[in-house]
Amino acid sequence: MRILHLSDTHNCHRSIRYLPAADVIIHSGDAALSGNKNEIADFLIWFGGLDYKYKIFVAGNHDHCPNRTEFIQNFLHPDFYHLCNSGVTIDGIKFWGISYYYIPQMIPADTDILISHRPPFGILDKIDKSYGCIHLLQAVLKLSPRYHLFGHVHGAYGIEKSETTTFVNASVVNENDELTNKPFVFEI
Repeated sequence: MRILHLSDTHNCHRSIRYLPAADVIIHSGDAALSGNKNEIADFLIWFGGLDYKYKIFVAGNHDHCPNRTEFIQNFLHPDFYHLCNSGVTIDGIKFWGISYYYIPQMIPADTDILISHRPPFGILDKIDKSYGCIHLLQAVLKLSPRYHLFGHVHGAYGIEKSETTTFVNASVVNENDELTNKPFVFEI
């Protein structure tokens, strides 16, 4: 299975020119900038219309419109998933998405790909200080998913590997919200 991961598009989604082929596209949050419904709706229409077999979206801290979960549900269709402390299995691969403010105690032990907006503490989470979540780090160390996909910290774009988990911060914008980074593509 080929997976394309991006994060932190902050209303720049329609300007992205590099979206290679994949079976699954994953956006790990901050599609919007101010979080109003028009911004989120525009993103969801764009994302839902992309030519990928499966689409997964996990909301970030900028995607906080009123009644967010119910609002997002209006734009979903078969094979387009909004994961909010929930999961989906696609071709035997188990994806689990957690919301920005969730303390990750309910992540299933057999999760293959964990998706969050916020990074785990100390891993691709630093600019001037660490912005990651210690509870998320503890959960990932305990569960050892094959991949942990996130964004949030624009200046910490990149990949880091442990013995059991590949961590990917796929923020496509820099600290000035300018498109500078490419999404990541990987096979699982």
